[in-house]
This record gives sequence, structure tokens and C-alpha cells, in this order.
Amino acid sequence: MEKIRKYLVHLIFAIVLILLIILFAAGNLFLIPSIQYSGYQSKLGVQPIADTTRISEKETKALEQKIVQLNRKTDRLTPGSAFLIINTTDNTFSLYKNNQVVRKGLCSTGSFIQLEVDSTKSFMFETPKGVLSVQNKIVNPVWRKPDWAFIEEGLPVPAQNHPSRYEKGVLGDYALSLGDGYLIHGTLYQRFIGMPVTHGCVRLGDEDLEVIYKTMQVGSKVFIY
Repeated sequence: MEKIRKYLVHLIFAIVLILLIILFAAGNLFLIPSIQYSGYQSKLGVQPIADTTRISEKETKALEQKIVQLNRKTDRLTPGSAFLIINTTDNTFSLYKNNQVVRKGLCSTGSFIQLEVDSTKSFMFETPKGVLSVQNKIVNPVWRKPDWAFIEEGLPVPAQNHPSRYEKGVLGDYALSLGDGYLIHGTLYQRFIGMPVTHGCVRLGDEDLEVIYKTMQVGSKVFIY
């Protein structure tokens, strides 16, 4: 009899445990998702927050006036006549007249090669950047060879006014001086146009050089970057 009683107790305990497990599983499967879904539905019913980023009519007019002022300032800073833009990264140029592009094409700028003379002296072949202007216009320019031209060829450097410093026919038909010995000029090596191969000057093809020479005036701006 005692054994039967113990058996019934164990059986009842097992049944209760199984029922509790079933209730717990049912809660996870049905009750909790239902509560979560109800909460999600309530969130969907929330009214959207009012847009506080709208610009008033007064602010819009102030911005429009600011744009007008900036445009006027840009017009004042932009040369009204002809100007030239040189891109040393792409080796390209853009010629403007009356704020309109009238010609675009390839050019050659500084090679960035450094010529070492000795421990105290060297030359960096770089085209100067910034806002420059045409200092002088020259027809049939003659190249006055600087010191580095002789050093580069392994020749002794002559006196400043020695005849060997002057070389004709190597700069094309025209040149525009930018100061400090830098020129916009032509070249005998047309096939290298578009490459960074110069000692600092800007080289152009014959046709582009002629157009730029005839369009630009002394004082015209040259923007190099």
C-alpha cells in the first residue's frame, strides 16, 4: 500500500511538472508575441512629430539676398576680360573671355624633378601656383638659358651675358612672361604636350599658343593650381 502511495505522489508530481512546462511554452509562443505586437501597433498610431526645420518666408528672403550679394562679390573678383586657368595636375588649360570658355586644351607644366648641384644648391623644376599676371608679351622669343640648363648638360656655367646663353627658335612663335623667368611659350617637342616635362614654364601647342597670345593682354590674370 505504501508503495502505491509513493507511486501516485511521483505520478502527480510529474503531471504537475509537465503542465507547468506546457504553460511556460505556450506563454512564450503566444502570449509574449501578442503583447509585443500590441505595443508595436500602438507605436504605429503615434502622430508624426511636426517638422520644425521649415524656413520662414523672412528667412528665405534673407538667404536669397545673401546669394545675390555672393554672386556680386564673385563677379567683382572674376576678371571681366580674358584670363587663363592652368591645371598642373591634369596638364590642361582653359581660356576665358567675358566669363565664357573660348578654348580648352592640353599643356605641359613642371616635372617636379630636382636637380642636385651640390650639398648646398639644387633646382626644383616646378610651375609656380597662385594668381599670376602677364608681365610682357613677346614675338619670336629668344631663350636666355639659366644656369641649370648648363649644369643639366654637364657644361660649365658661362658668364651672365655670354653668347652661349641665348638660343633662338626653341620657344615657339610667341611667349607671355609671368615674371621670375617663367613663361607661357611654345616648344619643339609637340608630342610631349600634356605631360609634366618642363622646368617650370607652361608649354603649349602652336595653335593654342597663338590663340592665347592674341586673346590675353599685359595684366591679364593667370590662375595656376
